[in-house]
Formats: sequence, structure tokens, C-alpha cells
Amino acid sequence: MRRFSLWMKAHPAFGDSLIAGLLLISDMGLAVAAAEQGVSFSAFFAVTLLLLGPLPFRRYHPVGTSYLILAGGFLQLFTHGGMQNGIPVRLSDFALAIALYTLVAYVGRKSGLIYSGWLLAGTLLWAVFQIAELQAIFLVFMVFVIFGFSWAMGEFIGARRAYQSEMEQRLKLLETGLDQQAKIAVGEERSRIARELHDVVAHAVSVMIVHADGAAYTIRSQPEVAENAVRTIADTGRQALTEMRRLLGVLRSEDAETQWAPQPDARGVVELAENTRAAGVPVRLEITGDVDDLPVGVGLSVYRIVQEALTNTIKHAGTGSTALVRLARSPEELRLEVIDNGFGTPHDVVKVSGGNGLIGMRERAAVLGGEFEAGPNPGGGWRVRASFPLAA
Repeated sequence: MRRFSLWMKAHPAFGDSLIAGLLLISDMGLAVAAAEQGVSFSAFFAVTLLLLGPLPFRRYHPVGTSYLILAGGFLQLFTHGGMQNGIPVRLSDFALAIALYTLVAYVGRKSGLIYSGWLLAGTLLWAVFQIAELQAIFLVFMVFVIFGFSWAMGEFIGARRAYQSEMEQRLKLLETGLDQQAKIAVGEERSRIARELHDVVAHAVSVMIVHADGAAYTIRSQPEVAENAVRTIADTGRQALTEMRRLLGVLRSEDAETQWAPQPDARGVVELAENTRAAGVPVRLEITGDVDDLPVGVGLSVYRIVQEALTNTIKHAGTGSTALVRLARSPEELRLEVIDNGFGTPHDVVKVSGGNGLIGMRERAAVLGGEFEAGPNPGGGWRVRASFPLAA
């Protein structure tokens, strides 16, 4: 039933055609009565078509269809003079009320007022020339009640459509703003990643230069030391080359202040856990495998993701919450998981308000060819997961 309702909303002409068809069927019975009183069936049917024919198109051409229906109403005054003793109103006349509602709801009050003036004039003519004197007062009252109800419905639906249109515009603006904010956050985070990788490579080059100088100094007197220095240079160079490849495509801000110290790595997660405990959130740390010799870019991203995740736990998890940090290394990949059992800020509110931290974490994983996901934990709280490939 809901699917049919949605289909009807998407195809309004079908519903209007259905209404016109039902009114047309009801008028066919009156056509027989009109013929018995001397009214031409063709004239009766022509008025019916003029009243009901435009209804399926009223939403697309409200002004034109409304005045075609009005023309049918005036034509009815001059073709049914022989029905003085019959039924002076037929169901197809409700098309006039539908037309008034359409103008008020889809065009505006000014068009509705002009149309109401024509309806008033037509109603008075109809009361004078077409119905008996005793019926006039009651029927005219009923007609004005119907027209008044149509106007009220038009006002209500028109206001609702205007409100819905305004809300859609606001949602589009909000969506555009959030999209722009997300793009800005991605750009800022990529710039930060580029700066950090730049510092990593710069540090590696500095190490290579120092060992190269040492090798040149000891190559004759201490060849073993020189050999170890050359191996260190080779290993550091490969690592720096890997980081340089990751750096491609990531823009670096020219006005950023360069820091020549090594960036934090996965070993700093222990310190992050201790700092979080000092902030009042108990943290349990589980490390499987050796994370001391991770590639520098991976270790740095692990540190930043855990840092951001624990910061969000402190901000949003609420009092009495705990956190769990898992690091599991295998020959192929490193898996990271941060889970809390908090009940604080609803996660949909966090997303709407920005969520730049999640964007940054996702960007860090993507730059290194890894995967990232964050969302509600099935057991309650919030969960962050990331994986980084380690195979060459």
C-alpha cells in the first residue's frame, strides 16, 4: 500500500484522471434525466467534458485548466434551461471547487481572489436563472461553503508546499556546506600528512648523510663499521623511497614550519593510553606481535588514529566509560582497533556536526593503501577499525 501511495505521489495525473473518471460516470446518469427534460445530450456531454477534461492537467497548467473549467461552468448556465424541475447541481460541478483549490495552492492568493470573483458572479447567475426560489438560499449557501473549504485547503496545502520547498533548499545548502567542509577537512588532513611524511623523509636523508660520512671516515681503518654504515644507508634509503612514493599526490603547504625531528610511531600508543587514563578514562592496551620496527608512515598513522580515537572517547563517551586499544601485527598487515563503551553524544549528531576527525583517520589509512571503518559498536559504544598492508 505504501508503494502504491508513493507511486501515486510521483504520478499525480493518474489520481486526477481517476477523480475525473468517477465524476464523469456519475454525470452519465444525470444525462438521461437531462434528455428527458429536453436538454440535448451532446450539449450536456460537452459541458461535462469541459468541466472534467482539464482536471488531469491542473497541476502542470493550473491557470489555463482552471479557466477552462470556469468556461464549462458558464456554458452550463445557457444549456440546461430545461431542468427547472430536475437536479440543479451535478457532481462534475465540483471541478470548479477543485480549480479554486488548485489556484490558491499552486499559484497564489491573487489568482485565487480573481477566480473567486468569477465564481461569485457565476453562482449568482445560476441562483437567479436556474433554480427555484425556495432552493436558492440553501443551495447558494452550500456552494459558498464548498468554495470556502476549497480556499482553506488551498491555503493549507500551499503553505505546506512552501515550507517543504524551503526545507528542501535548506537541506541542499546544508548538504553542500557539509560537502565543502568535508573537502576542506580532507585537504587539511592531506596537507598535514604530507608535512609529516616530508619530515620523515628529511630525517631519513639526514641519517643517510651521517652514516655516509662515517663510512667514508672508517672505510680503511674499520671496514666492518663502514660496511654496517653502508647497509644502514641502503635500508634507510629504501624506507625513504617508499615514503616518497606515498608522498606523491599529497600536496604540502609551502608556509608550513618544517620540523626536523622524527615523528611519533606505534610505540607512542603506550604513552597515549597512559595520558587517556590520566584524563579519567580507563584504557586497556593489547599488542600482538612486534610493532617497534613498523614502516615509519604506518607507525605514524597508527599513532595519529589512536590519538584521535581516544580523544573522541574522552569528549563523547561520557562518564564511567572505558576503552580498549588493540594492535595486531602479522607478516601481511597490521590491524588496529579502538573500542569504547560510552553512551554520550549520539553518533548521528556527531556526523552532522562535522566529523572531521573521522575524515582525517580515513584519509590516513587510504594514503597508505589501508582500510578504515568507524561506527556504533554492536555491544554499545563506538568502534574504530583500521588495517595497513605491510607486504612490499
